[in-house]
Amino acid sequence: LGSMDVRLAATPQEVRAAQRLRHDVFYAELNAIADAETQASGFDADRFDEICDHLIVIDREAPDVCERGQIVATYRLLRQQVAEAHNGFYSATEFDIAPMLAAHRDKKFLELGRSCVLEPYRNKRTIELLWQGTWAYILRYQMDVLFGCASLAGTQQAALMEPLSFLHHNCVATDQWAVQPLPHLIAPFTPMPKDEINPRTAMRSLPPLIKGYLRLGAKVSDGAIIDHQFCTTDVLIVLPVDQINPSYVNYYGADASRHAAR
Repeated sequence: LGSMDVRLAATPQEVRAAQRLRHDVFYAELNAIADAETQASGFDADRFDEICDHLIVIDREAPDVCERGQIVATYRLLRQQVAEAHNGFYSATEFDIAPMLAAHRDKKFLELGRSCVLEPYRNKRTIELLWQGTWAYILRYQMDVLFGCASLAGTQQAALMEPLSFLHHNCVATDQWAVQPLPHLIAPFTPMPKDEINPRTAMRSLPPLIKGYLRLGAKVSDGAIIDHQFCTTDVLIVLPVDQINPSYVNYYGADASRHAAR
């Protein structure tokens, strides 16, 4: 799309560049609390990075450590088959996802995480490329369900009362898709009455990533967790692929061909 491409990181150097971008955004810009190793290295990395695929958006007109341009956005993708052969899913460190996985043994789950975009590139074009790449990946591996942690900035529940209440009353996954936070991490929260919520202002206050998921048709966990390291309040997003809003499938192409290189 213009000067930008989306693809999977192909070298260790590209993965490191994505980790550096994550560090610059999460720690330098958004004030996450770095441990000694992260502070010294200048990279955001954890034990899941080695088994994940790293989706990257590259601006070819902004040369950097990558020969073909600068990495300006990234998304981490972890397929169930890979997760179960190694460390499990990252989301399991925050939410009890085992019942959901057990209830759908016939489906293939894809975890999405560590979404990150460089500040000057936080626009529709970049997000569109990230979703285009993700959709192509979903089709390539025939994934059935998308899920992952998504964050609201801050840990003070009073400031997040309206958006969290809106999610609680309107967007919670139920039945076999229901997911609960791990008890020791759960955010103490009593939702506002539904008739006291202004849906428009509540939606406006949600982060763009969560709003994007909801427009696709996603549901969220019944409850949130507090992530003290990243100074965020996290919910779990759940989205069966067959429930994705058809307008988005049509937009990106049933075969993910909308922006595909010819």
